[in-house]
Amino acid sequence: MFEIEQKYVVEQIDQLIAKLEALGAVKRGQETHEDTYYAHPSRDFRETKEALRVRRANGIPLVTYKGPRLPGEIKARRELEWRLAPGDSDGSKMCDLLKNLGFSEVATVRKSRDSFQVTDSSPLIVIDQVERLGCFAEIERVVDSESEIETARRAIEDLAIQLKLKKSESQSYLGMLLQLPNS
Repeated sequence: MFEIEQKYVVEQIDQLIAKLEALGAVKRGQETHEDTYYAHPSRDFRETKEALRVRRANGIPLVTYKGPRLPGEIKARRELEWRLAPGDSDGSKMCDLLKNLGFSEVATVRKSRDSFQVTDSSPLIVIDQVERLGCFAEIERVVDSESEIETARRAIEDLAIQLKLKKSESQSYLGMLLQLPNS
């Protein structure tokens, strides 16, 4: 599975929501995320552009690995994700396993997320309000094969133009958070 996404800084949420409504977008959900990221004991994920996290989405734990970014202006990378519950109802067992294997906790990103979609086949638009960082929109699509990436990138670009999203942000929330004082 490959995740293709582009993040944009959002100055005014109300204007973005009005544009979504004008396109006929339907709200798909609302979640709170608590994403705890881990550093590998023998390689630097910052250098390899990988990520490993335990996410708690509305309290439901998942583990996610994001592979290195593939070439291209819009971020595309292999992603593996699976739910930990019910055997690990809060994700603490996975966190303990990672620590016992030598991984160390880097930081936790907290956000609220509202998801929208114009049609069932269009990219997902999420509005994230990220603690300490502000508001962002991500347009994303998940595809099964590398051959579908360019089509997904074009769909993301087209939707960004329709929504008049212009100020893209290439850094991850984790990267932005780590640049803040006292992080």
